Amino acid sequence: MHQKKFIIILLAIALLGGCKKENQFKSESPYGQFAPKDAYNENPNLAYYGAENEWTRRMFSEKAADRFYKRRGQRQMLAILDGHPEKAVDLCNKRLAADPNDQESLFVRAVALTQLHRLDRAMASVQRAVDAGLPFARFVAGPRDLLKPLTETPMFRKYAERHPLRLVHGPLLGCMTDHSVRFWMRSVGEDNIKVRAWTKDNPGNVFEAGTVQSHAQQDYVVIAKVVGLVPKRKYIYNVWVNSQPVFETTLPSFMTFPTPGQAGHFRIVFGGGAGYTPEHEHIWNVIGDHRPDALLLMGDNVYIDLPQMPGPFHRYTYYRRQSRPEFRRLVQSTPVYAIWDDHDAAIDDVWLGPYKDKPAWKMPMLNFFRQQWNNPGYGTKEWPGVWFKFAIGDVDFFMLDCRMYRTNPFAPEKTMLGAVQKAWLKEQLTKSTATFKVVASSVPWASGAKPGSKDTWDGFADEREEIFSFIANQKINGVILLSADRHRSDAWKIKRDKGYPLYDLMSSKLTNIHTHEIMPGALFGYNKKCSFGLLTFDTKAVDPEVKYQIVNIDGKVIHSLRIKKSQLECE
Repeated sequence: MHQKKFIIILLAIALLGGCKKENQFKSESPYGQFAPKDAYNENPNLAYYGAENEWTRRMFSEKAADRFYKRRGQRQMLAILDGHPEKAVDLCNKRLAADPNDQESLFVRAVALTQLHRLDRAMASVQRAVDAGLPFARFVAGPRDLLKPLTETPMFRKYAERHPLRLVHGPLLGCMTDHSVRFWMRSVGEDNIKVRAWTKDNPGNVFEAGTVQSHAQQDYVVIAKVVGLVPKRKYIYNVWVNSQPVFETTLPSFMTFPTPGQAGHFRIVFGGGAGYTPEHEHIWNVIGDHRPDALLLMGDNVYIDLPQMPGPFHRYTYYRRQSRPEFRRLVQSTPVYAIWDDHDAAIDDVWLGPYKDKPAWKMPMLNFFRQQWNNPGYGTKEWPGVWFKFAIGDVDFFMLDCRMYRTNPFAPEKTMLGAVQKAWLKEQLTKSTATFKVVASSVPWASGAKPGSKDTWDGFADEREEIFSFIANQKINGVILLSADRHRSDAWKIKRDKGYPLYDLMSSKLTNIHTHEIMPGALFGYNKKCSFGLLTFDTKAVDPEVKYQIVNIDGKVIHSLRIKKSQLECE
């Protein structure tokens, strides 16, 4: 009997631990080395990809769903995808017993009942969800394959006539320059789409993107580009789907960036940690009230945490955010630049390894991320990833990918960025003549931001020192660091023996419920409520400056820090 219990325990450890390896590289902190078996094919002691936390579905446990709203619908959806729609119905009903208007539970219950071919009951759940405030677009977005038995019925089509749609998601602006902008959209069907823009004082001078067609194979996503615009000018626009306008009354607008190299004033909002939380989704309205010129999403943008080939679960997770009216209002007028972090790319505290073709899901996950955003670039053709550069006036932004080619932090030789991205960063910093050079990482630069873990730049201290020394030795002035990952907003001052001090401005609690404690090494920090980082640049001043403010979800400025260009100059 004792032997049987012992065998059962061993099997449970193997299943739950995801092949954790006990070896000389084991961390002395609470973190460790975890990975599936195939990650150890090259080295039995070091996984070429893996994570510092358990490689399991712990993120979708009942406990996690009880604590974090972002996990509830995911747990319910996984039950469907695992072949247990009855279980999903039970999970939904349990939530609905406590809150009859819980929109996600009503949505997932409609999907589960559709899979069970109980279409009348599924339709009733659709109606209850929409009456409770869920955008009808959610049922058009899908996942479409799961809802197809319902959406093809006469009763659904009749109901849809009362909720006419021309776009399911978007427009989401991106790739803004002084003379052009791109519009990301997801259509209802395989439609012909065009965009026209004009100024208020000259409505007859129309700038038009050529017609683009959406396709089911691309999840009905299209990107349209308008060119020939004038710098720093406000434009009104509309979208036409099959010759029908999307906006009937109030039309959206955008402001083009200033001429490259031109000094001026502008605002940037940045932050990460944006798990789907209905009670916090109004933060997108608060951000919009500050009228930023751009929004930087710094990773952990939707929280997928399922490292496998992207499919219905991944789409469901993105659709929740993309359908929110608050988010849609913001991004239809504010260009978005997005990088990813562990919860977007795979699983908590992940390193994806040095290869571009393995694990097998790595490149599909990258391509899936690309489909959801509107960035100006994705690494290089030979070594794709989520890194790119853009500029606003005389400020350059370098957005880094800290996951795609990160190697095992427990190995003697390791890298956060990979050789190609690191060389790109150095080259671009050397070439830049910008007043300020903003280098954005999805994980903290500052030492001590996450004690005991190798998941931040503390785990790659040699490479961090290499980059910081390069800045000092090459006399690259005006560098400001941004980061995310920790569920709070901080400011850190990194003192240097050579060169000027580097400031790491951190924010990653946009909508999350989960909170991380304030660390004693920070200049200041805030974690009581959701918040974002607001950067105000004034490069026209005699001594150009950037002001960093922590703004909470109530719109209150909590902390502020001014950094002068003269403080960021090599001797």
